[in-house]
Amino acid sequence: MCLNVTAQEGKVREASENFDEYAFVNARDLYKRVAERGFTSPEILQKLGDAYYLTADYKEAAKWYGELFNNLEEGSSVSPEYYFRYAQSLKTLRQYDLADAQMEKFNKLNGDDTRAERYVAERDYLKEIEAQSGRYSVGRVDFNSELQDFGPSFYGERLVFSSNRESRTGDYIHHWNEQPFLDLFVVDVPRDKFPKVERLAEKVNTPYHESTSVFTESGDVIYFTRNNYTKKKKLKRDEQGTTKLKLYRSERVNGEWITPVELPFNSDEFSTAHPALSPNEDILYFASDRPGTKGLSDLWMVTINDDGTYGEPVNLGGDINTEGRETFPFISSDNKLFYGSDGHLGLGGLDIFVTQLESDGSIGNSYNVGKPVNSSADDFGLILSEERGTGYFASNRATGLGNDDIYSFVRKKKLLTDCAQNITGVTMDVKTDEILPQATVELRNIANEVVGTKISDNAGRFSFPDVDCNTSYIVRASKSSYEPAEAIVNTTSEVGLVLNRDLYLKPPLKVELGDDLAKTLELNPIYFDFDKHNIRPDAALELEKVIAVMTEYPSLKIDVRSHTDSRAPDAYNMSLSQRRNISTIKYIVEQGGISKTRLTGRGYGETQLTNACGNGIECTEEEHQLNRRSEFIIVAK
Repeated sequence: MCLNVTAQEGKVREASENFDEYAFVNARDLYKRVAERGFTSPEILQKLGDAYYLTADYKEAAKWYGELFNNLEEGSSVSPEYYFRYAQSLKTLRQYDLADAQMEKFNKLNGDDTRAERYVAERDYLKEIEAQSGRYSVGRVDFNSELQDFGPSFYGERLVFSSNRESRTGDYIHHWNEQPFLDLFVVDVPRDKFPKVERLAEKVNTPYHESTSVFTESGDVIYFTRNNYTKKKKLKRDEQGTTKLKLYRSERVNGEWITPVELPFNSDEFSTAHPALSPNEDILYFASDRPGTKGLSDLWMVTINDDGTYGEPVNLGGDINTEGRETFPFISSDNKLFYGSDGHLGLGGLDIFVTQLESDGSIGNSYNVGKPVNSSADDFGLILSEERGTGYFASNRATGLGNDDIYSFVRKKKLLTDCAQNITGVTMDVKTDEILPQATVELRNIANEVVGTKISDNAGRFSFPDVDCNTSYIVRASKSSYEPAEAIVNTTSEVGLVLNRDLYLKPPLKVELGDDLAKTLELNPIYFDFDKHNIRPDAALELEKVIAVMTEYPSLKIDVRSHTDSRAPDAYNMSLSQRRNISTIKYIVEQGGISKTRLTGRGYGETQLTNACGNGIECTEEEHQLNRRSEFIIVAK
């Protein structure tokens, strides 16, 4: 709460000087003065805590909120919001156990608040897909064939992909589709039409299937998929006579690829395929139907140790894997996992999904990448250069040249991951509803840490795009000479949702000569016992606020005016109000150390009623109460 005392009309220079001197009475200082003099109440402690909390002084906020709860009388209560703010303040001090205890109380008092307990609603997947759609523009490439082309991977400035475009001599025909077996081919990243396409090294390709590769950043190591093809150039089969897929590794030495080596976690009894590397190249991701697989194929990971050995394969779990197919993983440089799935809800066939892999090992929610990358056909094998915003994927959509074709894409806008909602609002003056431009707006997480800062524009608008879903945020606005304002925003599970939270800042309370300080400070009524004029403890607390202001601004002079209601003889009320006026002034002088020369006053009895409740008029107690008041009128600056 602020107080701005101006000079008399016409005295411009003097007014300017007084503005500088008296510009703003700080609520924090006012309430702190009162508390330090031993006068506390829930109201005082709440406002003291708020004054520090809203200005990010959490150590002091925790102190005064702690005082609030420590001194709360049995049977008394405060708004649940104060348990939340106390917990927030404690978290910044790393007092997590005590903070958790406050959140438990908050939950009991306000259990339907999503800050206390979050419930994730079932998502509308078609709405999600629509929100994601249009973020990539898809184009054709000029190196597809009339057969199968898929599984693109980056190989420096070149592209490697799987294709069966060229038949080899002999009987090497895959009887499943009566087409040639797949090999790995390489092409320069297309800049011109009809680029030259070549097979990758003979040491990598065999007469049987090779597909889906990934290269290290240096380009000197390749991991790829191959049929279970032995050194003796024979296909091996499982107990049912099926040839499985395996992962192989090869190194380039002196410019030549050496004989590939089978990875140790392969098996003749299940398939292991479609490798992908983490940005640090210390984790290999792949698809497999090995024991422990939830569906037809799951995504797995295995660590690559410094000595070249491998850890034990780990299933990526139910956040990724379904009872259907999860396959063709790719990890972008910012650790997003793209993969194909027909188990997650999509547009049909295999769709491409994306999820964020967190540094702590946790996995975010999976989201469909939307149209036009996904379609009602099979769409899979996406790779992305995060830095360039370009990439490739494969699809068997009807518009292609062959069975599977490779398509290029350009990112127009980043995908929404972890739901990514948008918090917007306008900063305004709470008294006038006028726009407040150039206000500082902070976005804070549940731990009360600043995760984003914006300055509202000339229209007072601010926006925090791509915030996490199912998350609680605090949006706080501040501006010079205004009290900070904040709002709690609880995001939901709906992709792309825009949440509007306008923030209303409280302006400095301007006080002119003749204004009532009681209204400025929002004083509670100064109560006296019936037919008494002594100062009660609750009245003393209100008078301490007046003392604090007069102490802060030693040139202020106040005229104290005491009033009664009409429910006694006029002369008696005049005498009673005069005695109460004398007691009020005496308290301010003796208890506050305020010079008597700065105070004038008198009792007015029932001569200045604020309503029609005069003699003989039947009124409610509340109506009579409006007339039993004390005024503190500013008569000098």
